[in-house]
Amino acid sequence: MKVLLVYPEYPNTFWSFKYALDFINKKASLPPLGLLTIASMLPEDWSLKLVDLNVSKLTDEHILWADLVIISAMSIQKDSALEIIDRCHKYNVKVAGGGPLFTVESDKFDNVDYLILGEGEITVPKFLNDLKNGDPKKVYMPDDYANMVDSPAPKWEALDDINAYASLSIQYSRGCPFNCDFCNVTSMLGNRVRTKTVKQVITELDNMYNLGWRGGVFFVDDNFIAHKKRVKNDLLPALINWMKKRKYPFEFFTQVSINLADDDEMIDLMVQAGFDTVFIGIETPNEASLNESKKYQNINRNLMDSVRKLHRKGLQVQGGFIVGFDTDPLDIFDRQIDFIQKSGIITAMVGILNAPPGTKLYERLKSENRLLDVFGGNNTDVFINFIPKIDKEKLVEGYLKIVNTIYSPKKFYERLITFLNDYNPPDYSNTKFSIKRIQAFFKSLYKLGILEKERYYYYKLLFWVTIRKFKCIPIAVYLSICGYHFRKVFEEITINYLSVSENGN
Repeated sequence: MKVLLVYPEYPNTFWSFKYALDFINKKASLPPLGLLTIASMLPEDWSLKLVDLNVSKLTDEHILWADLVIISAMSIQKDSALEIIDRCHKYNVKVAGGGPLFTVESDKFDNVDYLILGEGEITVPKFLNDLKNGDPKKVYMPDDYANMVDSPAPKWEALDDINAYASLSIQYSRGCPFNCDFCNVTSMLGNRVRTKTVKQVITELDNMYNLGWRGGVFFVDDNFIAHKKRVKNDLLPALINWMKKRKYPFEFFTQVSINLADDDEMIDLMVQAGFDTVFIGIETPNEASLNESKKYQNINRNLMDSVRKLHRKGLQVQGGFIVGFDTDPLDIFDRQIDFIQKSGIITAMVGILNAPPGTKLYERLKSENRLLDVFGGNNTDVFINFIPKIDKEKLVEGYLKIVNTIYSPKKFYERLITFLNDYNPPDYSNTKFSIKRIQAFFKSLYKLGILEKERYYYYKLLFWVTIRKFKCIPIAVYLSICGYHFRKVFEEITINYLSVSENGN
């Protein structure tokens, strides 16, 4: 059996880092972890090829070679996935689809031969068994959640070039104990937190290390600290030991909830283990909107103090923000700008509220006859799939005001200095002057320091950080490059929106 694993292309978005990747000579941010895990489940006597469209092209020869094409995709990759399916069927090659896109919108993929839905650890073996017996079914739906102990290590050797990626990835847990009504994590993965063993995680890190990887590793868990006891007592001590023995070859980053700020011991263990960045869903400084969305973990706390505490202890906070809640006041756009600027959150992913299928928000809006379309998966464009309480035009204009303000050179570099004033970097990893970082620095001097509109602010920052916080030069340069990417993305979104508006569409 010849199987072609295909990962569809991402459009240029906030998280694509398209404009930043060029500085470090990389082609994509992260590898297709799901497909690499599926690759480890396939029979050893099968011939296997993997094509990531974010790194290389899918040729007709690839498709003609295959007996079966397996596609895994997120919602935002839908257009690319549909194109791949059409190309495969043009040559009469059967297609199997899995991942969040096909799981959430399975009713819209009648043209896919096999739908392998939910967690692959459950459905892929069933599909393979039926295929072996000559009786594969159209749809495979899990009747329970997977035991993470059964999840195999990713097959990294399936990638043509591991160094095409800015970071590698690993998963420790699935599931989240919270019930935010706009999030589809719990509808897909449940509230019960399931974890791999420490041995599994260390084995996967060994595999990356032995392949020669040195750099960022993303723990893709939706909430890394969800099972606090196991993380604190088992995983983090093992990571600390592993990283110290190897002199910190990796920089870890992950997603957590804001209540991490309440646990000094957990924070310190994460920093000792090599974590330097955490993404947190802040959402909004308006408590009524947090109540509305059932984001209870963010209520009755000073969000600003929580963020700045994490910065001081060595964890850079990336923040998710949302506008468009029913209870948002008219001044929410200015309040969001004020919070982002004062908190020093450099990577602020601001989006307009949308309702993904399967969420409680989706069901509520459906019952209120306010749904308009299916969510496209892009958190940072001006698409809205429901009728908001606030005037839609005012909502979009307010949103664009936020992103174009916080990523304007003046405001961005002001915020960067706010962050650096708070930030206390650890003594390893992200403060090292590696060859890759030195190359990125010299590219930034040309691109940001000469060609682009932020040149005055960039040189002002470099002077400030050299005098005040020399140790932070690498992270200052890195975040400046990221800010350039974010500015370019939002400029494109704004231009496209204005163009559509002017044409009256």
